[in-house]
Amino acid sequence: MRIIAGLYKGRRLKTLEGLSIRPTSDRLRETVFNILAPYVEGARFADLCAGSGAIGIEAFSRGAASVTFVEQSAKAAAVIRENLAHCHITTGFKVINRPVLTALTYLAEEAQRFDLIYLDPPYDSPLYHQVLASIASQGLLNEDGLVLVEHRRSILLHPNYGQLRPYREIRQGETQLTFYNSEPVIPFSLDD
Repeated sequence: MRIIAGLYKGRRLKTLEGLSIRPTSDRLRETVFNILAPYVEGARFADLCAGSGAIGIEAFSRGAASVTFVEQSAKAAAVIRENLAHCHITTGFKVINRPVLTALTYLAEEAQRFDLIYLDPPYDSPLYHQVLASIASQGLLNEDGLVLVEHRRSILLHPNYGQLRPYREIRQGETQLTFYNSEPVIPFSLDD
């Protein structure tokens, strides 16, 4: 696996074998970052269920101001740190080695908010709905922020999670990317 573009273009990244980690393909990462190009420069980026950290490091390579990597596996978190060191990235990141829901609560308590959040749990994980609901309820997304979810096409996500609404879907083979943005909740009154 290699960094596709930007400051660290061409750098090879270490991946993990034997764990249920499924790295995002180079082709899909290229698609993601072609779409995100106008938003990445200067962004606060969160890479949830980060695996080897390739998505977050790609964001750094393309100008993200900071990246928070959340990864439950201690082995994978160590690989993220190795990949950051290999790219000579020494500041602007945080590696949180906790279950993703616990990490989101921690980030909310620290008043952290993100411009871009990438969620890529194992495809058969029950975490999709819980994590999206947590992002919405804990206010982790900045007002004009985006959440991208990488999932198997057969996994049906809800039409909304709090104020998060899907606005775009991209399919590549069995993989789908669903993009969410935040829409204000309009109060409803029977008197209207």
